[in-house]
Amino acid sequence: MKFNDYINKRLKNNPKLAKDFWSGYDKFKIGVLLKEARLKAGYTQEEVAERIHTTKSAISRIENHVEDVRLSTLDKFAQAIGKTLHISIS
Repeated sequence: MKFNDYINKRLKNNPKLAKDFWSGYDKFKIGVLLKEARLKAGYTQEEVAERIHTTKSAISRIENHVEDVRLSTLDKFAQAIGKTLHISIS
């Protein structure tokens, strides 16, 4: 059984798991995108932290489990690595 088929079957049979899964996935995905962008730009967590006047551990928390992070913080993060934050609603 393929992974996607397995996940879809489990989610179909368990509505609570489905709700929690997608919520967690979206948070995870944002963190992964931030980390990938930082690495592609050639910055360490320490360098980003210094540029936005925070700590390395704060950057790690943002990248590893984004929760209740302010848009202004995401914008500062993007600017620190030479990028622009774009938000889309679909």
